[in-house]
Amino acid sequence: MNRVLLSSPTMHGEEQQFIREAFDTNWIAPLGANVDGFENEMAEYVGVSSAAACVSGTSALHLAVKLAGVKRGDVVFCSDMTFAATVNPVVYEGGVPVYIDSERETWNMCPKALEKAFEKYPECKCVVLVHLYGTPAKLDEIKAICDAHGAVLIEDAAESLSATYKGAQTGTFGKYNAISFNGNKIITTSGGGMLLSDDDEAIKKARFWSTQSRDPAPWYQHSEVGYNYRMSNIVAGIGRGQLLHLEEHKAMKKAIYNKYKEELSGLPLSMNPYLEYTDPNFWLSCLLLDKNCCISPMEIMDKLNTEANAEARPIWKPMHMQPLYAENDFIFVEDSPVNEEIFAYGLCLPSDIKMTKEEQERIIDIIHNCFKGN
Repeated sequence: MNRVLLSSPTMHGEEQQFIREAFDTNWIAPLGANVDGFENEMAEYVGVSSAAACVSGTSALHLAVKLAGVKRGDVVFCSDMTFAATVNPVVYEGGVPVYIDSERETWNMCPKALEKAFEKYPECKCVVLVHLYGTPAKLDEIKAICDAHGAVLIEDAAESLSATYKGAQTGTFGKYNAISFNGNKIITTSGGGMLLSDDDEAIKKARFWSTQSRDPAPWYQHSEVGYNYRMSNIVAGIGRGQLLHLEEHKAMKKAIYNKYKEELSGLPLSMNPYLEYTDPNFWLSCLLLDKNCCISPMEIMDKLNTEANAEARPIWKPMHMQPLYAENDFIFVEDSPVNEEIFAYGLCLPSDIKMTKEEQERIIDIIHNCFKGN
């Protein structure tokens, strides 16, 4: 029985054409026609004026945090339910993450909790927002709060490429925004990321930093600390080929989500929610068990692994529950944190677009069987 993966790369063929062109022109090292093309094509697709291709989504976020002016000791409000790569760049610059709980309608940063955070830390001038599992957050409310407090909004759109909020792409609402092309994302370059902005001068500065901050001199001269963050021409070629299939991948992800939602509808659970005026990319389909449920997410995960050879995964463990960040402040507005509930009762289901209908039906049957006799 073949392994059904959570979300794995899907190659098509055009990727190889761009890679071959890089070899034929001997542009193997960083930069080249594929890097320029990928930046321009991605900026046009998302709807921003400039983009800088990087070695990872994390490096793109780091550049965004630097551009936002975060300095040692600065408080930065961050989504609590996310992967550590969202918040680590804040620490790289000496910033102090303060974590914001989620709301129930999208599982993303709660605007009420964000406003409460500004009441406690009015000096905060930067907010890092995640669109969890490809679902857009409440962008109008969050952007209005940031604007009212003079704070720079950074969108971590690593998981949400192609998702839209009221018709506009995620990655266009923040002053600086980052996307990821890691191997499990909706399109991949094997690794890689991109910084997006309408601030052309900021993108130029980010490119300078990302190429070791080399001053324009005939010798190696450096006036600022730099980084080796630029994407290679080979990797960018993979991205250009993948971008041609982004909408196709999104449609397949949506079909997987809808099938889960329809066929699991009679069970004491719900699927990861989204607002009616948004169009998620459905990167991962997730379930949330009712609190009085007779079975745990880990039991379902184990059953899927042993009976279907299928990979499921727990929901992101909230940052305020991580040993590394347990001492950081965490802001919530309900009687108990929403994120702790989602983590306790949630599960990411196999969402690979190469999964066959028969494989998904087998997964659904196993989930149904978990509730029989309980």
